[in-house]
Amino acid sequence: MNVHHFGPELTHDGTRFRLWAPAAKRVDVLLDKPHPLTRDAAGWYIAEIPGMGAGARYKFRVDDEIDVPDPASAFQPDDVFGPSEVIDHSAFKWRATAWRGRPWHEAVVLEAHVGTFTPEGTYRAMIDKLDHLVATGITAIELMPLADFAGRRNWGYDGVLWYAPDSAYGRPDDLKTLIDEAHLRGLMVMLDVVYNHFGPEGNYLGRYAPAFFTDAKTPWGSAIDYRVPEVHAFAIENAVSWLRNYRFDGLRLDAVDTIIDEDGVSVLRDLSVAAGRLAAETGRHINLVLENGENRASLLDATEKPPHGKYRAQWNDDYHHVWRVLLTGESQGYYADYQHAPADQLARALSSGYVYQGHASKFRGGKRRGEPSGALPPTCFIDFLQNHDQIGNRPLGDRLVTVAKPAALETALAVTLIAPATPMLFMGEEWGATSPFPFFCDFKGDLADAVRQGRRKEFAWAFEKYGNDIPDPLDEKTMRSAVLDWMALAHDPGRRRLALVRDLLTVRHREITPRLAGARFGEAHVANDLLTAHWQMGDGKTLQLAVNLSDRDLPATSEIKGTLIWGRALSDHIPAWSVRWYIG
Repeated sequence: MNVHHFGPELTHDGTRFRLWAPAAKRVDVLLDKPHPLTRDAAGWYIAEIPGMGAGARYKFRVDDEIDVPDPASAFQPDDVFGPSEVIDHSAFKWRATAWRGRPWHEAVVLEAHVGTFTPEGTYRAMIDKLDHLVATGITAIELMPLADFAGRRNWGYDGVLWYAPDSAYGRPDDLKTLIDEAHLRGLMVMLDVVYNHFGPEGNYLGRYAPAFFTDAKTPWGSAIDYRVPEVHAFAIENAVSWLRNYRFDGLRLDAVDTIIDEDGVSVLRDLSVAAGRLAAETGRHINLVLENGENRASLLDATEKPPHGKYRAQWNDDYHHVWRVLLTGESQGYYADYQHAPADQLARALSSGYVYQGHASKFRGGKRRGEPSGALPPTCFIDFLQNHDQIGNRPLGDRLVTVAKPAALETALAVTLIAPATPMLFMGEEWGATSPFPFFCDFKGDLADAVRQGRRKEFAWAFEKYGNDIPDPLDEKTMRSAVLDWMALAHDPGRRRLALVRDLLTVRHREITPRLAGARFGEAHVANDLLTAHWQMGDGKTLQLAVNLSDRDLPATSEIKGTLIWGRALSDHIPAWSVRWYIG
């Protein structure tokens, strides 16, 4: 049983430093001079150093051989290879002291990357754009990972110091100020966290705590061994640190299907329990969501106080994939699973959440994927047309707006933003931003070469087609190309697209959100490219959808009745690529 906590602890007259280093024979903390730490039977090295408070910078020296940062460092002012800095989280003066968050059914999420959200690429620069998000109808910002990574440019999924927000975007108080300002405007702020691997540069755990890792591999390197109690605690404490010290309103856990655990879920269960305790202690709404390629419906429960071990929602990749096929006709990779009757697969997603609910996956060699999900509330599914992966993991990082027909894309938006599932946009999507979001990082030497070669292998077909037009992920210009052009809001087509999204979200907040508590899936059908669907809402009303998924006008259905809340009231036909929403 872990009796110590990770990271430095401020005391009344100094700081208690500690490092779990079971493979080390000696550890010193380097401050004004080396100070030896005392080892206990569990492999913890500990010492309390008087006179060292907030702002003190330190490293650990292991076996007089290597100087390393604290794996639970609260801040790295000089990147992952520099010293760690002691931070007094209690010193920050919060202004939104009455904020307790928002219930999950109110969520309209916008995913954002701090470094490319504004030209400045900082936490504080994001504050100037918060009023735009509120006016658009966004209620939650989901920040891509912030855990300290090597270099100045990264998506965030190469983090190695999980407790330290990366210094490329500002200091810890700058991040807290962004979150505080968001809360003052009624915006939730969530954080993407990565517990399936450590990044490839700047991680020294293997030297002094090899028990962190198993022989198993993830797509990104060695798997983390959560069967080890200290490793288990490291992740749980990290999640609580973000939620408590920074007052994030929730977390999105990346690719949890690649986490190695004794039963595949214990660390997830215990993390949820810890977050639930914090929510009960503080009276806050804390919302945890997953990315899970296995579509495990049994991990989800969108009720306001889910049972221990459950998560509020999951990113619904199925929903994205089937729309991508409908809008572009793509067929490579995992899109092969959505080639047969994609309109019917969309109907399944709208009527019961996942497309793959135990169905055989061609892309996975016939393996069955997913669990039945129709009994869950619709808000358990975060539906989107774009996200960082589905843009950036393309050879050119091109957005959907550059390849889909405008009318078809606007139809997809009208379905996504009003349907009872939780909607998510990727930054700039609200005005149809055309700036790409290619993969980028800032590694050096052999690792940089390996990244380039890996991309060439992954996208061999694309390099044959596009050649040097494919951006170099190591070139600073690649990241700069992803920076949002906020001037596009001032003129068409950006101005018109933003007006559409704002109108759709106005309808959602007026007609849908108040009825979501207790809402249930209904049925959906497709006949001659006309998709119809209905949901039973929490107030007893029935929400109904009719959408034309074709380039031709279709006869209107007489089966749908009620008050029209979106679309044109034509009695005899439904125009090509158009949507009607009714409630009654």
